Amino acid sequence: MAPRIVAPSKKALVCCNLSVLARRLLSSAPSPITAASVPVQLSGLQEKHIHDRSPPTFTAPRQASPLIDLDDPERLFSAVPTAKLIRSVGNLHVAAVGPVVDFGIWVMKSRMIMGTELAREALIGVVRRTFYEHFCGGEDTVEAAATVRRLNEAGLRGMLDYAVEDAEDNPSCDRNLDAFLQTVESTKSLPPGHVSFVVVKITAICPISLLRRLADLLRWQKKDSSFHLPWRHHSFPILSDSSPLYHTAKQPEPLTPDEEADLLLAQDRLRRIGARCEEYNIPLCIDAEYTAVQPAIDFFTYSSAAEHNRHEPVIYGTLQAYLKDARERLVLKSEAARKMGILLGVKLVRGAYMASEAKLAASMGYDSPIHNSIEETHDCYNDCASFMLERIAGGSGAVVLATHNVESGKLAAMKARDMGISGGNHRLEFAQLYGMADSFSFGLKNAGFRVSKYMPFGPVDQVMPYLLRRAEENRGLLSASTLDRQLMRKELWRRLKKAIV
Repeated sequence: MAPRIVAPSKKALVCCNLSVLARRLLSSAPSPITAASVPVQLSGLQEKHIHDRSPPTFTAPRQASPLIDLDDPERLFSAVPTAKLIRSVGNLHVAAVGPVVDFGIWVMKSRMIMGTELAREALIGVVRRTFYEHFCGGEDTVEAAATVRRLNEAGLRGMLDYAVEDAEDNPSCDRNLDAFLQTVESTKSLPPGHVSFVVVKITAICPISLLRRLADLLRWQKKDSSFHLPWRHHSFPILSDSSPLYHTAKQPEPLTPDEEADLLLAQDRLRRIGARCEEYNIPLCIDAEYTAVQPAIDFFTYSSAAEHNRHEPVIYGTLQAYLKDARERLVLKSEAARKMGILLGVKLVRGAYMASEAKLAASMGYDSPIHNSIEETHDCYNDCASFMLERIAGGSGAVVLATHNVESGKLAAMKARDMGISGGNHRLEFAQLYGMADSFSFGLKNAGFRVSKYMPFGPVDQVMPYLLRRAEENRGLLSASTLDRQLMRKELWRRLKKAIV
């Protein structure tokens, strides 16, 4: 006999076959809504000519509540099919279990398992159907574009991140360059505005050994202002007085001729990507990494910003608010940008290398460069967000507030509204990782703001190392998906009751 399902009203319901019930539940899910029917009218964006520096137009959603409402799961997930909700709940539950994540990391690092072709193919198949599909946008630009279209149907936008990093040599960097250029090209297949940013990691287009050398040289110049770097052609501040310099214990040797040639190649790669983004009217966001190489990444980032950000913020750097020197460096960069007559674009994050940074500093006998408490990190993030919002109100900056922290999102939303920054302002974007904090993303979208999902993509075997590092770095983030899981379960229960009544 089929089980009897009792509704909360305690009235008996008619017995039904479980498979029929499942089909009714799935068919009762709202179908993906069209771009024309969602509140965010992305179809209002107009493609711009390369010489047209005016920002794209964007029609803000009709809903303009200053508060982010996360109390209505039906409205939050109105554009999400039931089958996807079920998969999301399952994946997030598994990802929140520490021992499961530890075991997965061990398996993917195991030479015994990964060295066997059959076992490797089986593992890749499992990863592809679970975590990869949940946290990644596809294996190539075609699949990534399809994922962006689905995001847009729900009123969100996509940040395209071809997930490669830590290139060892120039041939690897050149291959990555081609992939990044193809990523920018792929945005032509989508209506204007569907893609908010293309994301690049400097570690993918400059050999990692050269980045370490550049970072050492920049740190030494901070210690000794008379130390001349002939390849540094701008005065944009890279480090502040409170920045960690312990990575460089002695004066490094100047770049060799071969290293100088490699630097020119790396700069040309970034210049080509930046020019293509400017041509296609797609901003380029450059990710941050660990402090050992971050000064070199900032050197590349702000050299490119000085070239491209005269009229609109084309190049965005990333600031990690968990670093003690974050606020100080932001103020220095903002003032330098003002004096140079360029617009400062910043993606603000908390940061992901907490354990490794603390371990390295301790091994060298120094305090961690990370704030001493999570509260200090929250305060720094909120302070930096407020600083950038004030710059936007004054017409001199742009920011991507990348956060899963609801309180930070609410504070920033209220600050934006208080300062008269409308949700359709193209210089303010909220962002969350693809596959995470969906309720928060939809809440921000419903409140009238532009919201993007940071979406890595690429072949499964190539992205697996990336997923591995993200899993190791974001254990706390994965285990903190409680709100999303609770709201998704509420919405699934609501749909279940509706299906069986």
